[in-house]
Amino acid sequence: MNSSACLQYLKVSALSILIKAILLLSPVLRVNAQDKEVLTPETFMEQLRLYHPVVKQADLLRENAAAGLLTARGAFDPVVAMSTQNKTLDGTNYYRYNNPELKLPTPFGLGFKTGFENSNGQYKNPELTTGVASYVGMELPLLKGLLMDKKRAVLQQAKIYRQQSEQERQGILNDLLFNAYTAYWEWTSAYQLYRIFSGYMDVAKNRNRLVSIAFRNGDRSVADTIEAFTQLQSYGLLQANAFMELNNKSAELSQYLWSEEGEPYLLPSHISPDTTRFSFPYPLPDTTGMMDQLQVKHPLLRTTQFKLQALEVERKLKFQSLLPEVNLQANLLSKEYFNYKNLSAFYLENNYKFGMTMKIPLLFRQGRGDYKSIRVKIKDTNLELALKSWQLQTKIRQYFNEAVQYREQLQMAKNMYQNFQSLLKIEELKFAQGESSLFLINSRENKMLEMEQKQIELQMKYLKAVYAVQWAAASLN
Repeated sequence: MNSSACLQYLKVSALSILIKAILLLSPVLRVNAQDKEVLTPETFMEQLRLYHPVVKQADLLRENAAAGLLTARGAFDPVVAMSTQNKTLDGTNYYRYNNPELKLPTPFGLGFKTGFENSNGQYKNPELTTGVASYVGMELPLLKGLLMDKKRAVLQQAKIYRQQSEQERQGILNDLLFNAYTAYWEWTSAYQLYRIFSGYMDVAKNRNRLVSIAFRNGDRSVADTIEAFTQLQSYGLLQANAFMELNNKSAELSQYLWSEEGEPYLLPSHISPDTTRFSFPYPLPDTTGMMDQLQVKHPLLRTTQFKLQALEVERKLKFQSLLPEVNLQANLLSKEYFNYKNLSAFYLENNYKFGMTMKIPLLFRQGRGDYKSIRVKIKDTNLELALKSWQLQTKIRQYFNEAVQYREQLQMAKNMYQNFQSLLKIEELKFAQGESSLFLINSRENKMLEMEQKQIELQMKYLKAVYAVQWAAASLN
């Protein structure tokens, strides 16, 4: 071999080795990214729980329910009443009547009252005692309203609604957490894709530059330069599209970013996701335990159960409409201001006011209709509870099956990536020996890129399915 041929051989070999080195170093180029501040999922979710408006709105449900309970308890507040009437005409005192009174309702249907009457005048009502007369009395329903009345029903339902509001709050937070987790990992996957395309873009730029140099030196054909430049353009399009997708996912994630002052803000450009956690092998959830806890923990089912409890209170109230209305009133009377010093059986027999009112509908059609209507509502709500329970169990099974399948597909994609990587290395060795072409190397590299994209896509779907299982079971935290 003459010296000119040896020199040409060395130039081709050196160029091939240099290109091969760049190809082999491409994973390093893809991994080494600019140092950025990392936003971990824990930090992101903690900030979400503290500052997001939906969380604060969910907290308002509890405050509103507490306000409703306070209103219902107000029906049993002591009441001070005052009634006064005076009439004078042409200098004649017809009557003067004053009646301050204190009423004490109780949550047991029994009501107490006390007060005094001061009446005088030439034409006062003869039923009234002249001068001052005091009384202590009670009111008691004997049939309708004895075990349940409107005020007690409202109070019991307000207590139930307070518990129900907590479940509604948990349901709102469960939906918010799932959407936030999904947005975070979609942002992470977009970031991963952009880093990968940027790494391949750097490799393609160097390869295109070296092939151009080799072409100018007469070591490569024009077809190789076109092949290298076309690959560079292809990666440029992929990188541009990935950058656009990253910006979109960053904007979506910004919907969940709120400051302590209650102001929204965009995700800063120097913030990056926790990519190591993205590829972490998250275990599959324990669906057996989730199924067992559905009835006692899931907000949707608990809300329906509390709805049933409220309807049961309503049923007890409607049942009272099937009973006659019989109310008893009894007052112990005294001259002057509560003079009960000589209280005895004789005193009780001669100083009282007693009364009873009774009202009985002849057909009870309104009561029967109301009672039948509430029983239908209870039956409908029981069916709704059974349906929701089965739907949630079905969702858990479906999302779990998806997670299992995506995990298996992800493992297959990783194996395929390793195979394509081995094929690329073999092709690079052939290229270094002059037995291959840049076209074949690009083809192998494209397959590797496709598998990396597929891995990220499957990892994202797997994570979403895992979180969907927890969301369907309301076990996100």
